[in-house]
Amino acid sequence: QVQLVESGGGLAQTGGSLKLDCAAAGNIGSANVMGWYRQAPGDWREVVAAMSSIGHPSYSDSVKGRSTISRENGGKSVSLELDSLKPEDTGVYYCNVKTIHPLRDYWGQGIQVTVSS
Repeated sequence: QVQLVESGGGLAQTGGSLKLDCAAAGNIGSANVMGWYRQAPGDWREVVAAMSSIGHPSYSDSVKGRSTISRENGGKSVSLELDSLKPEDTGVYYCNVKTIHPLRDYWGQGIQVTVSS
């Protein structure tokens, strides 16, 4: 079983920065994708950024150019730095890992990010 433990987030101001961290406990294998999703009130959960186990990052258009995703701890943790924060960055952020062998999808419990204008 894989557990994802998230930290960071909280309240931030427009134009500021924040960092989200997520550590995986358990076997996520050597082939996987770790990333962050955001769910704003009344909206669907959407991907914000992700990085494969071979280091390929991808970003949503909403954060491209002002965010950095990275993986550490032998690939078992993922961090997301968000700069130039906007009120629309507000939402619950979920850490996610998709393992390839076996094919599984794991989620963290979610962490609130609120950006005040």
